[in-house]
Amino acid sequence: MNKLQPFEEQVDHIIDLALVEDISHGDVTSEALIPPELQGKASILVKAEGILAGGEVAKKVFLKVDPSLKVEVLIKDGTKIKSGDIAATIVGTVVSILKAERVALNFLNRLSGIASQTAQYIAKTHGVGVKITDTRKTTPGLRLLEKYAVRIGGGQNHRFHLGDGILIKDNHLVVLHALGMSLKDIVAKAKQNAPQGLKVEVEVNTTQEALDAVEAGADIIMLDNMSLDEMRHVTSLIPSQVKIEASGGITLANVQTAAETGVNLISIGALTHSSKALDMSLELEPQTLKIF
Repeated sequence: MNKLQPFEEQVDHIIDLALVEDISHGDVTSEALIPPELQGKASILVKAEGILAGGEVAKKVFLKVDPSLKVEVLIKDGTKIKSGDIAATIVGTVVSILKAERVALNFLNRLSGIASQTAQYIAKTHGVGVKITDTRKTTPGLRLLEKYAVRIGGGQNHRFHLGDGILIKDNHLVVLHALGMSLKDIVAKAKQNAPQGLKVEVEVNTTQEALDAVEAGADIIMLDNMSLDEMRHVTSLIPSQVKIEASGGITLANVQTAAETGVNLISIGALTHSSKALDMSLELEPQTLKIF
């Protein structure tokens, strides 16, 4: 089953918004210059190495613009691609193909870029046993698709939204400490009020804070922007039943070393907020153009 099928209604809504943004006033250039009856074939050309993500999303874009288009996705999401590969072909009315072009490519470029960068992090930590996860640092409105792309690249999803897990961060602690609550009080209250099944995670900045959070009963400790030496020290002191997450300052250059400190998870906001788009273009094939 396609990994996006359970979320088809949400994906359709995202695509609808993108199409409204781009073609709600029509494509005045194509409509002014190209005969409406002109038919042809176009290919989506890959122009860089990476991992494909968003092929079915792009197909949906073309079919929403014109259900009569014939769209064939030639490469499955999650497949390694290289410059010169053809990801998909589209046959039908040229004006319709051009109307859908930019929105379809925007999704393909963005999602494939995220999947490709995620795969690079996974490759760097292969065999270490650590899980690479994303964060909520996503493009507004695109979180569902961007987190899908992380999974396609081999990563895992952290929280989808604020109702998806209890993560006690620095600003929560500032407020609650000001109200006279100790860390033990805060964790106990979180566990008492948490929906059934949700773990309690606490963000810490020092070794002592990590030990205090464990003593308070936290299920997961997030080491925020700690040095590699500090991370090694903390992991040597924390009991194995408490999961340890590293976050902040993790790059491709140091992710392997961070993974080798003994943490269980590494969350990387850059997977979604700083991935470079993977270059692809739509190329019409002149020899296929015909007026019917």
